[in-house]
Amino acid sequence: MSKIRVGIDIGGTFTDIVFIDEEGNRMFGKTLTTYPDPSEGFLRGLNENLIKYGYSYGDIHTIIHGTTLVVNALIQRKGVKTAFITTKGFRDQLEIGHESRYDLYDLFIDKPAPLVPRSLRFTVNERILADGQILQQLDEEEVREVFKEMKAQQVEAAAVSLIHGYKNPVHEKRILEIAQEAAPDIRVSLSSEVSPEIRELQRASTTIANVYVQPLVESYLTKLDKELKSQGFTGHFHMMLSGGGTCTIETACRFPIRILESGPVGGTIAGAHYSKLSDISNLLVFDMGGTTAKASLVDNGEPIITNEFEVGRERRFKKGSGIPVKVPVVEMIEIGAGGGSIAHINRMNLLKVGPISASSVPGPACYGQGGKFPTVTDADLVLGYLNPDFFLGGEMQLDADAAYQSIEEHVAKPLGLSVTEAAWGIHHIVNENMASAARIHAVEKGKDIRNYPLFATGGAGPVHACNVANILDVSTVVSPVGAGVCSAFGFLSSPIAFDFVRSYHGRLDQLNLQEVTDLLAEMENEGELLLTQSGIAQEDITIIRKCEMRYVGQSYEISVPIPNGPLSEDSIEMIQSNFKHQYEKLYSEASSTVPIETVNWRVVVQGPTPELSLNYASKKGSANPEPKNNRKVYFNQYSDYVLTPVYDREQLSPGSVIAGPAIIEERESTLVVTPNFSVSVDPFSNIILNSKGGRINDKSSDKRQYV
Repeated sequence: MSKIRVGIDIGGTFTDIVFIDEEGNRMFGKTLTTYPDPSEGFLRGLNENLIKYGYSYGDIHTIIHGTTLVVNALIQRKGVKTAFITTKGFRDQLEIGHESRYDLYDLFIDKPAPLVPRSLRFTVNERILADGQILQQLDEEEVREVFKEMKAQQVEAAAVSLIHGYKNPVHEKRILEIAQEAAPDIRVSLSSEVSPEIRELQRASTTIANVYVQPLVESYLTKLDKELKSQGFTGHFHMMLSGGGTCTIETACRFPIRILESGPVGGTIAGAHYSKLSDISNLLVFDMGGTTAKASLVDNGEPIITNEFEVGRERRFKKGSGIPVKVPVVEMIEIGAGGGSIAHINRMNLLKVGPISASSVPGPACYGQGGKFPTVTDADLVLGYLNPDFFLGGEMQLDADAAYQSIEEHVAKPLGLSVTEAAWGIHHIVNENMASAARIHAVEKGKDIRNYPLFATGGAGPVHACNVANILDVSTVVSPVGAGVCSAFGFLSSPIAFDFVRSYHGRLDQLNLQEVTDLLAEMENEGELLLTQSGIAQEDITIIRKCEMRYVGQSYEISVPIPNGPLSEDSIEMIQSNFKHQYEKLYSEASSTVPIETVNWRVVVQGPTPELSLNYASKKGSANPEPKNNRKVYFNQYSDYVLTPVYDREQLSPGSVIAGPAIIEERESTLVVTPNFSVSVDPFSNIILNSKGGRINDKSSDKRQYV
């Protein structure tokens, strides 16, 4: 039996599974996510699909896993009791924050509460200067007293972030040594290891978040690893990183903050894969699952990466209202708008959808598991978009009557609407919410979203894609095979990689080039060691260097590619040219007189990108597919239900052409083609939908049968 690679993504409602064998065949699976222990659904889904496709644990070469465990623990404040150690005089830095306000005109704004209360923030006498020199030695006896107090207060974890610890970590490392002697049961994270870069608030906050969730992540991953090995698994078990690479579970347990958004980034990585494959340089990745929807941009074939992120924002779209963390993350915007998002009437008697989700338990009303409140999935079922007998390929029966009654009771009657009007209202509102989020995300990046074809993924993404595209005035939609499990597929297209950063601040024309070269070499050597320990050959390792730079006097940096090898005067000229090029791309004009300064130097050490020799064409497909049946489907362009052809995705092949409206079903998702889109299939079996030139509003001109 051939070896397989497995991607497993645990979402809020479903756990998605993708197998790829050595011949390039793809196999997909979905199972409901289990609570409170999602590892049960992971193992159950893996077992079911191994049996279904005729494999055993011994046939698995690699498992790559993504999860929202870390971000959920931070948002819900479900980490362990954590303390904080910093330099004397800086105890309150977490609450003081910085001078900016996320809403200048609101006198009553709420800042996110720190993960560590003031009573568990300790200070020690020591001081290191900005250049790394020691001004005051560490008071080691005081440190021992601090850990004695932590033990008395039953602290489980501690974060250490000393002023300028990124420049000289000697005192932080000594605190760790004392902790291992005085309180070996307390986990300790050092800022010099977790986030060794300037800006004390972000560095401290990141270190705290890392150790706050570390016991949870370590328990979860070691349990999974033990269970897999007990079943005969002998392959590699890797985790998806928030920045798009993968790492070993040992690395994930040490730096769990690096897997903060490991689940959601999979859709974007899949979008980047198809962008390069299909030669579509730009994409708006629209990933709508059961609990949330995500929007992200693929620009020139690559996802946009940011090194700053916020968790648990007080206000959804307000930058600065969340807990700051400094880790590489695929930049995206996420909202509580998934298939399980609950529709409700607010105090103003207006219809709202989300952010609360029915999740997998009890789930939407139509799941028949006790859910009573109407969700987006219930509305889509009432509108005819979903087939109650073919959900998950028929493995899960949907209760259309329960969906109808739920919408009628909680939305239609209170608002004096018909059930159809209420269902369309739910569907339309969630589309508007997602379109608004996508616009905000694009505008923040200075992009015209109309130039980005929409790449629809997630179980609910293809259902809503055309209507979201209509709102955004996007004329092209792309939907890949297995769109409903695309995040898990994205995991399998990612190389094993890790990101390192060091702060080295100075004017570009005055740098000590040998010191910078040594700093870069130190990071590269550390990364190469991690990768070779993971089985990557030295000759297959790639080094990518970047530097965050700015003009002297500015407060924000831009990321600039820099050459490999020892730095020289020629390198400085190239770096300066690269900076000006990047600056002009962002701000149209660069200065030739203002000096440039460097802030953070970054190194990405990665293995080879997996070669996915996939079989794209359907073995059953036809260039002239016939619909498998017709059903009544509501389209607002007609303001009524119309009898609509329903196609089997497996019956489509490259060259197939279909005119909308239509429904295209596959096991993992359903694609709703609105009347103003036409369908074609490209050589890689992607469905390409192109607008036929405007919306249809006059139903009298259409010859279809209204029902």
